[in-house]
Amino acid sequence: MTNQSAKPPLEIHDLTVAYHKKPVLWGVDLVAGSGQLIGIVGPNGAGKSTLIKACMGLLPVSSGWVKFFGEPLARATTRVGYVPQRESVDWDFPVNVMDVVLMGRYGRLGLLRRPRAADREKARASLDKVGLLPFADRQISNLSGGQQQRVFLARALAQEADLYFMDEPFAGVDAATESAIITVLRELRSQGRTLLVVHHDLTTARSYFDQLLLLNMNVVAFGPTENVFTTELLQRTYGGRLTILAEVAQAVGTADMPARPKP
Repeated sequence: MTNQSAKPPLEIHDLTVAYHKKPVLWGVDLVAGSGQLIGIVGPNGAGKSTLIKACMGLLPVSSGWVKFFGEPLARATTRVGYVPQRESVDWDFPVNVMDVVLMGRYGRLGLLRRPRAADREKARASLDKVGLLPFADRQISNLSGGQQQRVFLARALAQEADLYFMDEPFAGVDAATESAIITVLRELRSQGRTLLVVHHDLTTARSYFDQLLLLNMNVVAFGPTENVFTTELLQRTYGGRLTILAEVAQAVGTADMPARPKP
């Protein structure tokens, strides 16, 4: 193994992001290892999506730096995949499912090259893995929300990246789609890929992720899920906005969690 290949998939140092000179994310330090499924959790407005977008160069940063496999993003684009929130996409754009999934191959093709038979086969295999191969020729506007999310996942699979950022892939999907997504994420992890996933459901966070990043404008805690998913750290992350369900209290393994406030 070369020294370059030994570099961690993701390094973030002192990352600060501000909107209109007001910091919304500050002093973030993080090193993510290979073959990890990492959940990013925190209250609304905590900077979860901002963190991903800043790493991907979609938002300007005020200070700090991000490296991918020891390199800036410009030198690692083919190794980094991004699944945005479904709500951020214009689903009325006239394109079919296969065309969207093939977009995952463009980073490997270059701007002037057309997809080859091998690229189309990879796209078909990716669609088959998420159960959407029969929908390959369907317009994306004619899909359900869960199907649209699966298209995003298929595009990420077709890219064959080594590091993935996913912004709430489980949001608004049915149980079958959620099960299909977590199955694919675990398969990617077993292949040595690293995944950072913004997640909002504390009742499943402990069972889904190897590691958790608790975020509330800065890093509250980061580490193995069994060490981070605790009453104290969750309270520090969510504060008074934490609504604890019975399932969460049971998952944390404590009886002293505050109950859901009565209306």
